[in-house]
Amino acid sequence: MPKVNVRSFRDILVYLSVGDNAPARLGAAIAMAQVHGARLIGVDVNHPSVYDTDRAPVAAELSETFLRETRMAGVESVFHVAKQSDRIGWRTLYAHYADIAIAPSASEADARLVMRGVPEDVMLNAGVPVLVIPDLWRPQPLGRRVVVSWNASREATRAVHDSLPILTRAENVTLFAFDPRQEVLEEESGLLLGHLAAHGIVAEKFTWPATGDIDAVDALFSCLSESGADLIVAGGYGHPRLLERLLGGVTQTLMRTLTVPVVMSH
Repeated sequence: MPKVNVRSFRDILVYLSVGDNAPARLGAAIAMAQVHGARLIGVDVNHPSVYDTDRAPVAAELSETFLRETRMAGVESVFHVAKQSDRIGWRTLYAHYADIAIAPSASEADARLVMRGVPEDVMLNAGVPVLVIPDLWRPQPLGRRVVVSWNASREATRAVHDSLPILTRAENVTLFAFDPRQEVLEEESGLLLGHLAAHGIVAEKFTWPATGDIDAVDALFSCLSESGADLIVAGGYGHPRLLERLLGGVTQTLMRTLTVPVVMSH
């Protein structure tokens, strides 16, 4: 087999805020930019109400902090402030020219710390993968041990292809399949393993039968624990967002119970 070229992200975007875990998010973004030799695009997405709180001084120094940290790390960088508008959308959040966006969890938006649209609207509309960092995540190497959540859907397929620059560098990749009793899913899992191998990625499969005593998210967390994974790759919003919220969809559950960073694509 010919030697496989390792892909790289060239533009990495990180959403900056005054949330408690913002420094860890910036640190993860800088580390990823160093690994890929990428430019780092910082975007201030603080909610306007932040400037009426005791977090205002930190918000005011966000640009200076970002440029100082990237300069010290030897990372090329550029800084933007997201446009305040009644029609916040992915175009105003600068995601349209990045290879991947690094975002806070939805809880920061719920707490009115970041502008609405982060991270969900970016994931749904911008056409780029979104790496969501959980609130309680502590800095550590990302992407060494990766679990790919696979259900042969369009969204999962997009997530795998979007994450190839990460997967090709991983030390261990596990393909997680829930309810593998389905003949089609079994076949699809095998085909994906072969496709990953064509990219030089040797992955192992972790299957969990759907017996009704545990749901897909809990089964995924069991896989994470067993594999010692530091990152999840998953498709996001296979159903309309409103339907997911009403019925308790997998994406909504995963986004609000994250303990490990996740790369999601739609």
